[in-house]
Amino acid sequence: MYTIIQSFGSLGYPESKSTIVLGNPTQVYASPHPVLCLPPLPSSPRSTPCCLQLSSSLRVLRLSTAVRSFFLPALQRRVTCAAGQQTANAACCALFPVLEDIQTNMFAGDTCSDASHTALRVAFHDAIGFSTTQKSFGTGADGSIFLFGETELGFDANLGIADAFNLEVPFIKKHNISVADFIQFAATVSLTKCPGILQPPFMFGRVDATAPAPDGTVPEPFQNVDVILARMADAGLTAADTVALLASHSIAGADDVDPTLSGLPFDSTPSIFDTQFFVETQLRGTLFPGSSGNQGEVMSAIAGEIRLQSDHLLARDTATNCLWQANVNNQAHMASSFQAAFLKMGLLGQDVSKMVDCSDVIPTPPPLAAANAQSVFPPGLTHADVEQACATTMFPNLATAPGAALTVPQIVQSPLTDGDCDDDGEGCDFSSFA
Repeated sequence: MYTIIQSFGSLGYPESKSTIVLGNPTQVYASPHPVLCLPPLPSSPRSTPCCLQLSSSLRVLRLSTAVRSFFLPALQRRVTCAAGQQTANAACCALFPVLEDIQTNMFAGDTCSDASHTALRVAFHDAIGFSTTQKSFGTGADGSIFLFGETELGFDANLGIADAFNLEVPFIKKHNISVADFIQFAATVSLTKCPGILQPPFMFGRVDATAPAPDGTVPEPFQNVDVILARMADAGLTAADTVALLASHSIAGADDVDPTLSGLPFDSTPSIFDTQFFVETQLRGTLFPGSSGNQGEVMSAIAGEIRLQSDHLLARDTATNCLWQANVNNQAHMASSFQAAFLKMGLLGQDVSKMVDCSDVIPTPPPLAAANAQSVFPPGLTHADVEQACATTMFPNLATAPGAALTVPQIVQSPLTDGDCDDDGEGCDFSSFA
């Protein structure tokens, strides 16, 4: 992990702008108002105090080779917590008991499966309740989806989020951190269960919501691309951010699109963060995993795999098709783009100047097997099955995996998601948040 402090003058931006990289040295976050302060590094004479702010309107820029020469070591661990863990900031000590509890009990035995997928999904549904133009749209990553669950769990777009309520609320009750922080922290930790994820950063210190987000902030799978991108843009997320965040569908499944089936994966490797999702959504659909005629679903190319209409359209629309295709057989691009967009999403609506970098609390993800770093066509499928959409670059030539045609098994559901809270909000104990 690296922290980078560098003027933007050499990149054509005003000298007043500074940069910070949290976790991944291939992305830069630019902001015009320097308010987030980084202390100096005693081990490096080039490290000086720097203040900057990250906001919901961040721009993410690739680092040039010249800028990479300004790498500084990450902040050294220099605080010892009560239980002996070391971290760079004393405030981060509050996260170690939470980490131990959810690792042992919430994610026990989970290897990037249902509990991890559930924690990841609710983080987006909570954070996207934000608007850069309408204050009534909520305060972003603020915990409102649980704090005001009587309202938000009833929204159609949040169907199935009751699973996350069942999974996380018993742990939220046990720990003295904000609901907003817990949701994003659990999601960040969930990512570390998945091979292929780059080390995720984490900022700590979110403020809980005082009101619910309104209906309509979460994009729906039956909406067209223009509507989805407009909603994301209003939240401060670009088309590139949107595609990057959808890499999460490589480690996800659908429980409620087809009412007859649950745990339907979006690609053939739902426990591995790899590029197969972007390959398989570009293939011609020929079948449904279960019943047909479900709103927001179109045919997929592989038995047992579900394809959302929104994913299908984003892979083919002129606004996003080349962004989509850029992930195919490019694990490094997909992983770094997702890392940047996920951090940006988790800060929506929050005052980052009042937060601290607790990235060193986050565990290390498992390595990606070499075989999974290369995209392939599923058995029996070839380049002839690709529905070419990007007009400027041809879809990559890939090998076809050997063997018989796949039937992707359903994702086994975690018993921790099956509690008293139902999808309609009945049985949910909201008294904890009164």
